Amino acid sequence: MNRMRRMFVGAAIAGSLLGGGVIGAALAGPLAASAATSSTAAAATSPSANSGKFVPNEDATHEAGESAAREAQENAGQVPTVP
Repeated sequence: MNRMRRMFVGAAIAGSLLGGGVIGAALAGPLAASAATSSTAAAATSPSANSGKFVPNEDATHEAGESAAREAQENAGQVPTVP
């Protein structure tokens, strides 16, 4: 009888592991797929990711608070290093 009890407990443990894996895959599978798609889409819409070069912010309110050194770097196509 002891041997039957061991087999029953082993089958119960194996079944719970298998069931937990299936439930975990069912819950986490769609979450992982949606997380990968949204980060890729966000990176693809970035102006610097599409063109491969620096694109300055030419908005009038941004330009008003900008130093001459920063504007010169932007006009030269460089990423600004001065505030």
